[in-house]
Formats: sequence, structure tokens, C-alpha cells
Amino acid sequence: MDGGSGDMTLAFDLDALKQLAYPDSVFNDARQWSEYVGVISEQPTYVVTNFTRKHRIRQDFFSGPRGREESLENVKEQFDTDRHVFVGTDEADADLAERAGWEYLAVEDAAEAAEWELGEPEAPTESSDEDRDDWP
Repeated sequence: MDGGSGDMTLAFDLDALKQLAYPDSVFNDARQWSEYVGVISEQPTYVVTNFTRKHRIRQDFFSGPRGREESLENVKEQFDTDRHVFVGTDEADADLAERAGWEYLAVEDAAEAAEWELGEPEAPTESSDEDRDDWP
């Protein structure tokens, strides 16, 4: 995804994020060309929080206790960027993005464009918690 606008909000469906081998690296990479990066899911908040903590992902927003469409609409209102891109997994996600006024990108296409590795998510090992200013 080289050459993308820095004035972009990027949202990952939790299921799409779970298809990426190194979700922490994906978020770190996406921050290079996105203003805001977060996770959208209909799963309970604790499920998203557990996944993001396990993978040391610092998100700028998450869906919380509301549905995905309402979450995307709220994020779009709150984060005024030129582009709003939703990374999902299937046609239902594409339809959701269209209804909410977001661009849609399939996780496979995003991974290919950004050179992210698809696969079972692996926990990060390269840095310790002491090196992070955003980690308790």
C-alpha cells in the first residue's frame, strides 16, 4: 500500500485481522500511511480487547458495544480524513462498507498490496513491554 494518503482512517474487521500472521506489524505498518487505525467487530468488547492486547496492538478506535455499521458511521463522523477504508473478508463486509460510506478492501488484496503475510496470527516477540510507551 505504498504511496497511500496519510490522511486516511483504516478499519479492520476483527475476522480480517485474524487472517494476518503478524497483526501487530500490520498495525505498525499501517500507521506509516494512515492517520487512524482501529478494529471493528460485532464480538463483545472483551474479545477485541483480548486479541489486541495479546498481539500488542494499539488501536485508535474500536467498535465497542455497538454494531459494525453504527461503529463505522461513528468513526467516520469522529475521524475526519480524506479516505475511510474498511478491510474485511467477504461480500457482506463489502456491502457493509458501502452502506456506511467507506471504501472496501478485501484482506487478501490489502495483504498483497502492503506485503503483509496471511496466516494464523502469531504473538509478537521482538520487543518487551518495557520498550513500549503505550503498554502498561
